[in-house]
Formats: sequence, structure tokens, C-alpha cells
Amino acid sequence: MTRTAVYPGTFDPITLGHMDIIRRGAKLVDCLVIGVTTNPSKSPMFSLDERLAMVRREIEGIEGDIKVVAFDSLLMDFAEREGASMILRGLRAVADFEYEYQMAGMNQQINDRIETVFLMADVSLQPIASRLVKEIALYGGDISKFVTSAVAADVSARVEAIGRKGS
Repeated sequence: MTRTAVYPGTFDPITLGHMDIIRRGAKLVDCLVIGVTTNPSKSPMFSLDERLAMVRREIEGIEGDIKVVAFDSLLMDFAEREGASMILRGLRAVADFEYEYQMAGMNQQINDRIETVFLMADVSLQPIASRLVKEIALYGGDISKFVTSAVAADVSARVEAIGRKGS
């Protein structure tokens, strides 16, 4: 039986923290499905297609069976369609745990056949959040410690197109 996990997120943009969870998660399962989703409560910097392409580019060279799929549905419905037995989530801090704990409980109520598995973020990557990366970039700050050079270039180009704040 193949062990499949879904690692969901908006990945707007994909960070070194995301990459750490992907690398480590891919070693734990036979197939890792990175679910790139929309989130009605967020205003993405990149379109869904741009985020899919960005994630696919960034995971090249990572060992394991990894696929990148877009979804716009309940996570548990998506996981079921993908044949997943687990949801993979990264934790950075206590605040993450409280939110993720609640989500895991709700997801278990929806489908108790799919487990939620948490990986602690690498200590050096714990403060990284896509939201903060975008904010730093929009105000002209250096994001090179938080994303790959290719993602930094993508973000820089987008900031150039939409205009920097605080100018």
C-alpha cells in the first residue's frame, strides 16, 4: 500500500520554510502531494498558475515522488481524491500549534481516516512566513534569507510591477 500525504498551502510565495517541510516530508511517505490552494481570506501576490509554476520549479531535484496539484475545495475532500492517508503540516511556533490543532480536530470530524502529521520547522527557519516575506519586499527590504534566489527575483519583479510601499 502506498503512503500518500498532502502538504497544503497557498505558497504565496514558497519559502525556505516550505522547502524544508517538503524535503523532510518527502522522506516520510511514498508520495507527497503539494496542494496549492486558494484562500478566500488572503489576497495573493501571485496567481494560482504562477504559484503552481513556482512550486514546481523549486522542488526540482528533491528526491521522492512529489507532485504539485491545484485545489479549491475542502482539504479533506482533496486529500481523499488524492488517495492520501495523511495531511502534512509544518509548525513554527505556539500560535501555529493552536490554529493547526483546531484545524486538525475539524478535519478529523470531516474524515477520521486521514491523520494530520506535524513537522516542527527547522529552528533557523521558524520565523519565516510568506505574509512577512511579501511585506518586507513591498517595503524594499531584503528577502534573500527567506526564499531562494529565483523566488526573490519573482517577488522583486512583482513588487516592481505593483509598486513599492513607503516610497
